[in-house]
Amino acid sequence: MLAEIITIGDELLIGQVIDTNSAFIAKELNKIGVSVYQITSVQDDKNHILTAFKDAESRVDIIIITGGLGPTKDDITKKTISEYFNDTLVLDESVLKNIENIWKQHLRQTLLQVNKDQALVPSKAKVLMNIHGTAPGMWLEKGEKVFVSLPGVPYEMKALIQSEVLPKLTRKYHLPFILHKTLLVYGLGESTLADKIESWEDALPSFVKLAYLPDLGRVRLRLSAKGFDKEKITLEVQKQIDAVLPLIKDHFVGFEDEDGAVESIIAKQLTALGQTLAVAESCTGGKIAERFTSHAGASNYFKGSVVSYATDSKIKVLGVSKDIIEDNSVVSYQVAEAMAKQVLQLFNSDYAIATTGNAGPTKGDSAAEVGTVFIAIATKTEVYSEKFMLGNHRAKVINKAVNKAFEMLLKEIFKN
Repeated sequence: MLAEIITIGDELLIGQVIDTNSAFIAKELNKIGVSVYQITSVQDDKNHILTAFKDAESRVDIIIITGGLGPTKDDITKKTISEYFNDTLVLDESVLKNIENIWKQHLRQTLLQVNKDQALVPSKAKVLMNIHGTAPGMWLEKGEKVFVSLPGVPYEMKALIQSEVLPKLTRKYHLPFILHKTLLVYGLGESTLADKIESWEDALPSFVKLAYLPDLGRVRLRLSAKGFDKEKITLEVQKQIDAVLPLIKDHFVGFEDEDGAVESIIAKQLTALGQTLAVAESCTGGKIAERFTSHAGASNYFKGSVVSYATDSKIKVLGVSKDIIEDNSVVSYQVAEAMAKQVLQLFNSDYAIATTGNAGPTKGDSAAEVGTVFIAIATKTEVYSEKFMLGNHRAKVINKAVNKAFEMLLKEIFKN
């Protein structure tokens, strides 16, 4: 069963808004056995939208549309869908009541006619009630094809996908089982990793696919299989994982979580151990802390962070000795380890990460070459650091340093 996602809006095509909706929808569809064949973005233009609908209908079984359902004149999706289905818009009283309730409970403004008009839907559509907003979702069928139109507001779209769209699709279609398992491999380049596992890869069964997903300082290996025999697929994928792990044991750090975040693995392990983490960041500028705190429940294990970007803040805020900095340079293993020890003590945590380096494009308060980064890990009983040369591209240096910090912490918290 194939699907296409169509996102509508000029704001997407000029880069003003990032399309996060497609990634979410694709993941959710995949969970129920629907494969996304294509993702298409189109402007707020009737003819462009109509062409996208026609092309998608010729390719796939399910078309998921987001965006263009607002109350203003530039939002033309609903009228265009109505034209595509040779339909007319009619007032849906249940949607109007929902709109009136939202205005009564949350807004202190006059309910305008353009807001009431959001209760107009194609007569052939099944309404998907949007309790979080005024634009309803719409489900339409054309032969064996399904069209679903959803609001572009992410939290409204997500709620409708989970509460309405997925249940309806699973009832309508007999869907296969799709399984993905992603292994996180740190410290090996893509080509080196491929060479290590070549014989294993060549022997994979035809229904098990392997993908390399390289990133800065790491590679994700994704095993995928699809079919209607769930037990067979599950057993075979696990068999292949058991076969490849001995080949990469020194570089394998765990399996990617559902949300794709290595910090989620760290979070689960720290929570299981009942232990906590603090971070002192210089060259990474708070990116490590941001990765942790972007996930709900981070306060269970993440104590806090100090972004001591300037040399002076390392001394005055973190309490790093001025002599250590003067004797060794601010970019050094001595300073990284001092930062880690100080932040560990400051937050009374069980683990600490510290980063200091020269991300470029020019040298700062240190003579260290651009791309030089020191990362330290501190525990209640020890502190150690590593030096990395991460190139001369500022953004890459910073992101590689973040990934290296996660790699070092993963190895530390899983030692026991």
